[in-house]
Amino acid sequence: MSITVRLFASLRERIGFDETRVDETPATVAEAWQRVTDIERPSNTLAAVNHEYVDLDHPLADGDEVAFFPPVTGG
Repeated sequence: MSITVRLFASLRERIGFDETRVDETPATVAEAWQRVTDIERPSNTLAAVNHEYVDLDHPLADGDEVAFFPPVTGG
């Protein structure tokens, strides 16, 4: 059982990788963050599971793709 975790933009730069696998499926999106880094998650971080925005307490299942990224702004 595993999930894929992807990081985008400044999160990727700050943590140092863009994608990794977690072999034992975490219970929630927040736990997935904790499994891949010991860096505190910025409070404004957005999360998606399988390309849909979710809350950090969203449950995960085997094979899910979790993405973390900072808010996008335009201008």
